[in-house]
Amino acid sequence: MPEIFSHRFKVPASAIDAREHVNNLTYLEWCLDAAEKHWISKANEDIRSKYIWYVLKHTINYKAPSFLGEELEIETWVTSAKGVKSERNYRIFRVKDDKTLIEAQTEWCLLDSKTQRPIRITDEIRTLFA
Repeated sequence: MPEIFSHRFKVPASAIDAREHVNNLTYLEWCLDAAEKHWISKANEDIRSKYIWYVLKHTINYKAPSFLGEELEIETWVTSAKGVKSERNYRIFRVKDDKTLIEAQTEWCLLDSKTQRPIRITDEIRTLFA
């Protein structure tokens, strides 16, 4: 079972679009931010200086809208890490009623930070998220 990283936050005014709900692109930004926070929380400075992650593909399923001031929680977890690629999942939900707002997946590629070339995911990195 993969470890789930999560954090709570309130929807800021900057996330609201002309339709008066959270802009779809904002959900993607929140997902990327959660992935980075998870990486930073698990990987030490030495590992983070050697490797960087690049996005290959995003898939987002929008389930329900969210509005200004609502308390949300985002969960993220790694479901696979093979070769140079890793898949990460996300769920953002409204805290007061546990309503799922989005479900998403991102496919990432691990790169050597110096060469900017793909590099196989090491056991050391793989076990950070097991």
